[in-house]
Amino acid sequence: MTWRMMVPLATRSLSPASDPFVSLQRQMNRVFDGMLNDMPDVASATSLRLDVKEDEKAYHVTTDLPGLSEKDVEVTFNDGVLTIRGEKKVERDEKKDTWHIIERSSGSFSRQLSLPANVDAEKIDAKFEKGVLTVSLPKLPDEKTAAKKIEVKSA
Repeated sequence: MTWRMMVPLATRSLSPASDPFVSLQRQMNRVFDGMLNDMPDVASATSLRLDVKEDEKAYHVTTDLPGLSEKDVEVTFNDGVLTIRGEKKVERDEKKDTWHIIERSSGSFSRQLSLPANVDAEKIDAKFEKGVLTVSLPKLPDEKTAAKKIEVKSA
């Protein structure tokens, strides 16, 4: 048996301004909007969005880092994992200035990306131009990374 809540006709004909559910929804929206506006933009301050492409010679990782310089970014490669980290700093003098809106985020960020074993770690190159970081990870020649079948022998 299916139960349905019966809504009296008088309730359905209420105007949106006097409907208690519409009023409650508006109040909840204001509460959540206030909470979200007071929080820092965690997604942009702590994580990176990457583009990763592969061609026959290398893997290429690209990310936008507006407002940063190459000194603000650290790129490492260890055990097949590429790590990009850094910190975005926004200076504000809250004692002297009167701020009305603060939307730009600041904080540390870090992103790791596992790559195949055929990366030539000695030839990795990183370039930073106009707020865009591009890391090129050349592949090792095929003969060095070819799969090898291992014969299983009985004891």
